[in-house]
This record gives sequence, structure tokens and C-alpha cells, in this order.
Amino acid sequence: MSAPAAAAASALDFDDILNQIGEFGRYQRRNYLLICLPVLFAAANSLSYVFTAGAPSYRCFVPGCDSTEAPDYGADWVPVAVPGRWSKQGHFTPDTCNRFAANKSNPWTSERCSADNFTEESERCQEFVYSGDERTIVQQWDLQCQENLWKLAFVGTTHFAGLVVGTALSGYLADRFGRKHIFLFCIVFMALTGVAQALAWDYASFLVFALLNAVGTSGVYPLAFIIGVEMVGPRKREMSSILLNYFYAVGEALLGLSAFLPDWRQLQLVLSLPPLLFLGYFWLVPESVRWLLARDRLGQAGAIIRRAAKVNRRNISVELMASFKQQEPDERRRTDSCGDGILVEQRDDQIWVAIKQVFGSHILMIRYIIMLFVWAVNAIVYYGLSLNATSLSGDKYLNFALVCLVEIPGYSLAWLFLRRLGRRLALSGSLLLCSITCVASGFVTMGANWLVVTLFLVGKLGITSSFAVIYTFTAEMMPTIIRSGGVGVMSTFARFGAMLAPFVPLLASYYEPLPLLLFGATSFLAGLLSLLLPETFHQKLPDTVCNHIIILY
Repeated sequence: MSAPAAAAASALDFDDILNQIGEFGRYQRRNYLLICLPVLFAAANSLSYVFTAGAPSYRCFVPGCDSTEAPDYGADWVPVAVPGRWSKQGHFTPDTCNRFAANKSNPWTSERCSADNFTEESERCQEFVYSGDERTIVQQWDLQCQENLWKLAFVGTTHFAGLVVGTALSGYLADRFGRKHIFLFCIVFMALTGVAQALAWDYASFLVFALLNAVGTSGVYPLAFIIGVEMVGPRKREMSSILLNYFYAVGEALLGLSAFLPDWRQLQLVLSLPPLLFLGYFWLVPESVRWLLARDRLGQAGAIIRRAAKVNRRNISVELMASFKQQEPDERRRTDSCGDGILVEQRDDQIWVAIKQVFGSHILMIRYIIMLFVWAVNAIVYYGLSLNATSLSGDKYLNFALVCLVEIPGYSLAWLFLRRLGRRLALSGSLLLCSITCVASGFVTMGANWLVVTLFLVGKLGITSSFAVIYTFTAEMMPTIIRSGGVGVMSTFARFGAMLAPFVPLLASYYEPLPLLLFGATSFLAGLLSLLLPETFHQKLPDTVCNHIIILY
């Protein structure tokens, strides 16, 4: 290749190319919809353990009172036969593993159980009566009673560990081998391990497959997000990121339909088998053009761009077409100047070079440390609010669906903020909104229930908006060469931060408002620190670390 042609190829800017082929034409809309569909199943798989490893309502089987063929969990005689507690609304919740001992000195004279048939002493039981048709691993492997609760909780811990591993691994692999191939691998791996999870033969095998399923699941949403952001122009980035979150929220809410699939094996199979159809994406979904350009695969990038221009019914210039002449491997190199007199040679594998450049720039290190802190705060507050929320009465499946769907207004708020305020103010404003409502609800914990619930929902709305903004903001601040891995590192760090969330509500034993005040204080600090970050609204996506420093200085 001649020197002028090489210079033209090196100067290729995908944002400029999009001005010719369209920022979000028919070609991008079709592909965007395709990458959103797997997110529905990834969201459902990410929370399926809530139902597959959940503890259904159950109590002791009472001989002589319960029918052996069709025992009734909520029979009217249960309060006199099983210890338990009464709610303020007059609802009785029986103990799970204790029943009153039979009064052998007072033989039963009728079929109806009464207090005279039992003593005040309680005894452990080995047989149980369940409420409804729900069947989880509790019945499957006899995980009833207090001594087995840790096993159910450990399923969530195992799932979380898989998310940590998968998020970091998929991000690096996507930067190394391409967005499309790792995206498809994560989808198929999620499906296969989900099927294996449904076929697990004991608790240990269930844990192993739950871990592996989380590894696959964790890569689907971040890579779909990266592919979506990288295929559109600057004015459409916030739209591409927020719409993906809608699919995620709906995917979570669809788990509420598990009321119609009460058996945990059936539920897991329904969530795992359909994603195998996405294998067809190998022929339908193209590789990220930004990634191809960053890796100097100009021939492949040019073919995709020509296809996009044809579908979008747009014409591209002769000069642009000439720039996509494929270079030979030994010619695929260039130099970038970071503005400090240092020339960095660009070869086929630039990931580690880019990482060294990041660590060599104090400006980037300060920015990314702030981002890490903001990510951790988002995770702690988001999951902490869920654990500290006011319990809703009624059907648990409907409640679960509603709690998931309430995130959609939060994502809509993020979209509005992103378009009107830019990235920096949108992030800061969302965190400060959450901070104010958390502090306010901390001081009205003993007030009217409707006020507590309202403040909680507004706080959840704010932190949901912040989570949506932080994904967009991070992707725009990362160079293409390490964008997927960079978002993966931030998300992984956030997962570690979320590990603290279950412990925060314990602070209420010292001072009741303390958990919410802590959430408010950390959100406030993160909101202020985010103002120190550069604005990326309507800026070109940096392809290299040097571009980042020049564009976002």
C-alpha cells in the first residue's frame, strides 16, 4: 500500500463514515433489535435463582389433622397445631419446622383438630405441607429448615461469583477476539449451562452449573450494550443504551410469569432452550465496525459499511471506498502521537499497550478511579435499597414483576437527562436525587407508610437512572481498543461493591435511619465527584488512548 493510502486508512473515523451511511438507518435498527432480544433471556437468567432456589411457604405435616392425599397449608386449625406469629392484619404465619406435640392424655373424639389435642411443647418434624404448587430445590433435595437456609443463600453468592468472573473475562475476550464472536459464545454458553442446571442431579451439581450459567449470562448485556453503542452516531448513543435497558427490565419482569411454571426445572428449561436459536446470529449480526477499524481490518469493515449503505439507501464517496482497500498484515501498523512527544507504534494487538498508556497518564487514572468509585456506589445503593425496601403485600410473582417494571421510568428519566443535560450532569443529578430521597426517607421511617414507599420508589428511580447513565458515560470515555474490557472492569468492581449491600441494613440495629443515611451520603459524594469528569456528549468516540486524551482533555 502506498504511503498516502495508508495515511487515509489510518485517518478513518467511523463517526464521519456514519454521516454518509446514516447514524441509525434501517440497517442499524434491524441489527439493534437483534442484539436486544438475547438481553431478555439474559435478564431472566440473571434472576432465575430467586425462584428456582427460593424457599416456598411450608409448615409441618400434622398427623391426624392433615389429609395424606391433599393437605391444606392454610387450614383454619393450623394456629392451634403449629406455632407461629400473627401479623397486625390478623394473618397467621406458621413456623416451618416445628409443631405442637400431640396431647396423648386427651384422645381425639372428632375429626376436627382443636387446642385440646396438643400440648404447649413443640417438636421438630420431618414431613412438610407446602402452600400452592410451587416446587424449588428446597423440595428437590430436602433443604428445609433453618440449618439449610445458608445453602439457599449460597446459590446467590455462587451466582454473584460467576458474574464477577464472567464480566471481566468477556470484556477482555471481546476486545481481543471481537464483539460478535464473544457475544454469541456467551449466549450459547448461557443456554447450555442453563439446561444443565435444569438437569442437575444434586445440590453440588446445581451450584456448579449455576456458577457457569452466571459466567455466560454476565457477558450478554455488556456486549450487547457495547455493540449497540458502537454501531450508531453520537446523537443516537443515549437512545441505544436506554432502549437496551427497557429490554432488560422486561426480561426481569417476565420471571413473574413463573407463576404458570411452578416447577423449577420447567422454568429453567424455558429460560435456557430458546436462546439456542440465536446461533443464527453468526450469519445475521455483523462484527462491530469500530472494533474492525481499531484492529485495522479494513476489508471486513468496508464490506459491512457497503452493506449498511445499500440497506440504508445512502451513497458513499469514492474516496471513502478507496480507503477500505485491505492491507497486508505486515503493513498493518501506524503511529499515534499522544501530544507529549511520544510515538506509540500500533500493531495488531494493542490491548496491553493501551493499558500501559492508561497507567502512564495521571489524567486518565484520576478519571477512571472516580468512575470506579461511582460504579461501586451505584451497586451498593441499588442492591441496598432493594434489601431495605418496604415489603409489599400480595402475590409475590406480581410484586416481583412490578418492582422490575418500575425501573423503566428510571431509564426514561436517564434518557431525558442524557439528552437535556449531557452525561456529566445527568449522572450527578441522578445520584443527588437518590441522595436527597434516601436521607429524607431515613428520617420518616416511622411515618406514614405511603410516604416511606413513595420516597423509596423515587430513590430507586434515581439510582436506576444513574446506573443507565454510567454505562453510557463509561463506554464513551473508553478507547475502542479497550472499551469492552474497560466497561467490564468497571462492572466487575461494582459487583464487588454490591457484596457490601447485604450488610448495610444490619446497621439499623445501632441507629434505625443509618442505612438510608449511608446510602444518601455515598450517593451525594459520588454525585459531586462525577462533576470532575469530562463531558462526552456529542463527542466522537475515542479509538485509542491518545484520542481520548486529545478529545476529552
